[in-house]
Amino acid sequence: MNTEIILKPVKIVKLFKVLNAVPDNLDKIRARELWEETDQGLGSVVAVLDSGVQIDHPSLKENIIDGYNFTDDDEGNPSIYKDYLGHGTHVSGIIAAVDNGRGITGVAPKSKVLILKVINHMGRGSFENLIKAIMYAVDWTGPNGEKVNIMNMSLGSPEPQEELHKAIKYARSKGIVLVAAAGNEGDGESETIEISYPGFYKEVIQVGSISEAETPSKFSNTNVNLDFVGPGENILSTHLNSNYVELTGTSMAAPFVAGAAALIIKTINRSESRLIPMYVYDYLLSHVLPLENFSINHIGHGFIQLK
Repeated sequence: MNTEIILKPVKIVKLFKVLNAVPDNLDKIRARELWEETDQGLGSVVAVLDSGVQIDHPSLKENIIDGYNFTDDDEGNPSIYKDYLGHGTHVSGIIAAVDNGRGITGVAPKSKVLILKVINHMGRGSFENLIKAIMYAVDWTGPNGEKVNIMNMSLGSPEPQEELHKAIKYARSKGIVLVAAAGNEGDGESETIEISYPGFYKEVIQVGSISEAETPSKFSNTNVNLDFVGPGENILSTHLNSNYVELTGTSMAAPFVAGAAALIIKTINRSESRLIPMYVYDYLLSHVLPLENFSINHIGHGFIQLK
């Protein structure tokens, strides 16, 4: 079964041509307090399985380590992983926009992103290509022997698929931290359940969204497997044409956790790679800010914190 993944069009809240900003959300999750200890994530590689990237974006270009196109865009040329939607560019910036005093700064600004394009210019992708991208990320080796530490999947489908689950389990067994968006089909009620795969799989850190007031976002999916929440409303990051825009969605919350993992990984024992996902999860669990007025279906264990 070739289940389709559809990225719904995202409304751009505000567009900025030039700015110099360390987003407030970095301090809300206490990311900068871990920068010195972790050298801003230097050495961590995050595979971004999304719609591609603007490869020459001034806030991203030096942190893009490699890429591959799994879609039919650009006649299926694997070496052209250009972003036509802006979604993948935005997600990549939340993780790894450089700290250069211009534009915005990512959670782990010295980490690298491996761009795996699985969503085409129409906002469509398939589980078949997602599986290929996951396996590619597991096997990938960088120019200096780098390996993928984390995968960010700000995408999903309501249908489960056994082959996808196998690929997810395989990637986790290789010590890769898997992060996915919870989905934006929520109705604001914690009793009603909305499920998106691969986020719902237990091997994946499923991330929901909270507002600037630290309340659950109405659109954020609620379910029993939700792990954590991150900032997901009016999130400023990189976009097409070297711009910066604010976008909203669980797609924006997930990369805060992926970027956090790129920092956390520098603080833990990495001698047994298969245990790394567990160690990262335990770190998130022990530092989380519980949002006690809300159901665990809405916020999981709570709002991620790095200190």
